[in-house]
Amino acid sequence: MNNKIYDITIIGGGPAGIFASYYARMRKLNVALIESLPKLGGQPETLYAQKEIFDIAALPKISGTELTDSLIKQLELLGCDKYLGTSVTDLKQIDDIWNVDTDKGTIKTKSIIIAIGNGAFKPRKLTFDYDPLLEENNLSYFVNDMEEYRDKDIAIAGGGDSAVDWAIHLDKISNSTSLIHRRNKYRAMESSVSELNDSDVDQMNPYIIKDVKFNDDDRTKIDVELKMIRSDEIKTITVDKLLVNYGFISDSKILHDWNLNLEGPFIKVDREMETNLPNVFAIGDIITYPGKLQLIATAFAEGPIAVTKALRNMYPDRDYFAHSTSLFEQ
Repeated sequence: MNNKIYDITIIGGGPAGIFASYYARMRKLNVALIESLPKLGGQPETLYAQKEIFDIAALPKISGTELTDSLIKQLELLGCDKYLGTSVTDLKQIDDIWNVDTDKGTIKTKSIIIAIGNGAFKPRKLTFDYDPLLEENNLSYFVNDMEEYRDKDIAIAGGGDSAVDWAIHLDKISNSTSLIHRRNKYRAMESSVSELNDSDVDQMNPYIIKDVKFNDDDRTKIDVELKMIRSDEIKTITVDKLLVNYGFISDSKILHDWNLNLEGPFIKVDREMETNLPNVFAIGDIITYPGKLQLIATAFAEGPIAVTKALRNMYPDRDYFAHSTSLFEQ
């Protein structure tokens, strides 16, 4: 971490957090964006990357990955300090400065916007021990770049929307694709399952993964040992890449430790997105107020409201009445 004191630190790198960061930069504020996952995008990118979203103004439909890519491209126009793969552990106010403690150090900031959606996400990992070096090139829990799978032999583990979607899309560029699922039925949309059945994906059901290790003859490949459910049958497939899509674990319990006023699992905010803590705001799916709608479109509006209120609190003499066309300078 550095010794900079930020104007705003935004906790959560989903759509709401990314756009709030961009808007805060438009208002000439110094911004830190913290995301617990190693990539931005939040739920749309991690849970339904290829699913179509319909509540984004001016866009008839857009996938989670396309939305994330567009938001990141927009943010890069103005830039901000990003702390990825970083988990917030505590918030402490010292004088008028908030200390945001993380597992990688402390960030100092004048105000905070919490935009953690349904909580901090962590992937459900394989339940057995394996060589951690596998995660450098062969074993992944996210798709960071589809090109890494081009012309490769790949296996995907899981039976939900994300696993089925990635199997369909990666099969279009891979040499071969296998989908490993412990059941004969998938927990995915019917249209996606139909598309899967029409594809060349090798559906390996019902199997579970028992072991993963480097191939003895070619260390660039891995052997994935499979066991059929309710059977002693064991088989091993050799692939270049294994993508595990067992879902994600969401945790919002830490909010109780931050002394925030909660209503159930949600943070209570006023009409300017301010919490009960001074200069701490919250936006997106994690908040509640009268009339709250759980829509991405709503979260996009809440960000500028929170940023503007934070700006008024920090710099009451600054002129904050401005349209977007006068805020943005090429």
